[in-house]
Amino acid sequence: MDLQLTTSLIGPMNVTRAVLPVMRKQRSGHIISISSSAGLVGFEFCTAYAASKFGLEGWMESLHAEVAPFGITTTTVNPGFFRTELLAEHSTNYAQPAVADYDERRAQQLEFWKAQDGKQSGDPAKLARALVKIASQQPPPRRFVAGTDAIATAEQKVADLKAQIDAGRNLSTSLDFDWGT
Repeated sequence: MDLQLTTSLIGPMNVTRAVLPVMRKQRSGHIISISSSAGLVGFEFCTAYAASKFGLEGWMESLHAEVAPFGITTTTVNPGFFRTELLAEHSTNYAQPAVADYDERRAQQLEFWKAQDGKQSGDPAKLARALVKIASQQPPPRRFVAGTDAIATAEQKVADLKAQIDAGRNLSTSLDFDWGT
């Protein structure tokens, strides 16, 4: 878990902190962070990865408010599955299984990921061109959901969140202080 958080959260934070003094001085800049669909929705057996991406999401949203007065913009990119070496056996490290209760489901998930290697729907060259386009937009988008699968994931998250808000609306709106008494 430490390596995942260091790579996907602390690393981008450190790089951004290193360039912010220059951007503040010049009163301009554009920070683009690569999150994931897993920054919007948690996935089974991706807890550390999702935690790192959810952290990046919160950090970027907060950072946006802090740096906007200096003319600095931010974009969070949420790619889905792109045909990179992410799922290739030589570039993937999995945590050592520790809880036997998960063995069967974990094995199924690993087989699914192995079967998806080289079959991801997203074209990384097209994503690279899209990122170059976003970098030149004025103003750039605050968020770019990249890929058909990522859009479907984000739309489902929005629908689920709306349903959860509506299901708890009456209870939730009853929690304010009664100011008239």
